[in-house]
Amino acid sequence: MEFDTSFEVPLPPAEAWAVLMDVRRVAACLPGAELTEVVDDRTFKGNVGVRLGPVALTFTGIAQFTELDAAAQKAAIKASGTDAKGRGGAQALVGFRIQPVAAGSKVLVHTNLSLSGAVAQYGRGVGMIQDVANQLVKQFAQRLKAEIAKSEAPAATAVETLPPPAAKPIFGFSLFVSALWSWLRRTLLGQAS
Repeated sequence: MEFDTSFEVPLPPAEAWAVLMDVRRVAACLPGAELTEVVDDRTFKGNVGVRLGPVALTFTGIAQFTELDAAAQKAAIKASGTDAKGRGGAQALVGFRIQPVAAGSKVLVHTNLSLSGAVAQYGRGVGMIQDVANQLVKQFAQRLKAEIAKSEAPAATAVETLPPPAAKPIFGFSLFVSALWSWLRRTLLGQAS
């Protein structure tokens, strides 16, 4: 399934590009994600935890930049992972590009996602997956903006640097409810037209 998302960053495009290329910094902002290894400057390993009601899924996988074009400020990433308990897997091709906007930069993201095994049961409705993806991107953007604001704070107010907290699984129920509400609203408003 394919879907598009976007978010804004309060930085000019060149600075936004530099932030997005800092994989350690970006990974810390991804809901439920944990960077476990930097293989090289284009390849990374990690985990993503998701909790959907009583079911906890932990995907362990690898992501690799397949395209990096600093001049055009666009990139593509191929990612794959499997659930630690063998309930399935996910593969994604994610492309993003940056464009200038009045508030700084807009990051346009195109995702081609494939789910397999029991995990694929959650992916039957493309609209639902898109709504969940939109909620995750919204949370990521909020965390990234907070991270940017924190790094721009005056050095005089800096305190001892603490290691980042351990990644917590994404709590899927609130994402599910929000996504369900978005889908219902879109469906009902579409039928009323």
